[in-house]
Amino acid sequence: MEFRSQLGRVRGLGASHEGAHHFWVQRVTGVALVPLLLWFVFAATSMVGADLETFKTWVGTHYNPVLLILLILAMFHHAQLGLQVIIEDYVHSEAIKITSLILTKFAVVLIGVCAIFAVIRMTFGS
Repeated sequence: MEFRSQLGRVRGLGASHEGAHHFWVQRVTGVALVPLLLWFVFAATSMVGADLETFKTWVGTHYNPVLLILLILAMFHHAQLGLQVIIEDYVHSEAIKITSLILTKFAVVLIGVCAIFAVIRMTFGS
């Protein structure tokens, strides 16, 4: 027995009325992280043994600040989406679930903004 209307089946909307949006955003951020992380790993390995001034110069040159900020945004958004799924699946108390989701969102935003601020500060100096 099917409880959804034909229109609901066509739209693909579930109980949350978001459909597959969360799923696709998590996949898109995951795909975006692949080239960004590859770039970062190769760039970071070239900086092994460098002093602070060399690193600051590297951060502030060409496209590096933009790519670092894109990496931070994609990484923290992807992490927040993954943590949200874990909390929704495994925390059964509604009060603890909502509190955990809010605290997770605030923590991810706070740490992400601090990381972006650090990149901007290294780019333009203190």
